[in-house]
Amino acid sequence: MPTATIKPLRADAQRNRDRLLAVATAALLEDVDTPLETIAERAQVGIGTLYRHFPNRDVLVEAVYRHEVEELCDAAPLLLDGDRPAIEALRDWAGHFVRYAAAKRGLAATLRAAVGSDSPLFAETRERIVGALDVLLEACRAEGSVRSDVGAEDVVLAMSAVWLVPDGDQWDAQVRRLLDLVVDGLRFGAGGSGSAP
Repeated sequence: MPTATIKPLRADAQRNRDRLLAVATAALLEDVDTPLETIAERAQVGIGTLYRHFPNRDVLVEAVYRHEVEELCDAAPLLLDGDRPAIEALRDWAGHFVRYAAAKRGLAATLRAAVGSDSPLFAETRERIVGALDVLLEACRAEGSVRSDVGAEDVVLAMSAVWLVPDGDQWDAQVRRLLDLVVDGLRFGAGGSGSAP
């Protein structure tokens, strides 16, 4: 029995979808209750075009979240390009993680309502994030800039402290300090020296 294939979008339809997703991401991260009509208007498309790509708000919210995860995960190998140390790529990726954390925090309640708290979405995206982080850690281990006894799962657990930071004007700065501590902690004892290189 032949398997169904997903027909790729026409170029103009793909551009509309990409523009809608970019506009929706900015709008929903600013105000999760932004009306869909406002998003369509800002994307300079009709509301019918929005509904063709995203049949309802729940589908759009999930797409925005998946987009943020993709941006975070796709950044990992890109940051390793070039001659700079892998540890700096890891530190930069932690900066990308701040944006992802802000997005997830802003969308959390709406996202859980949209997909359900037992949705496989969260396990799938966590697995992708662990995989992206593992790429960075492997490069860091190869250059001897991080401890060899810590895996990506451990680091993701340590980075989860960002969810404990209370909302407020200092959220971004405090999250960045926490992630700096995580990266610096990975460096401690690298190369068997017992201290950061």
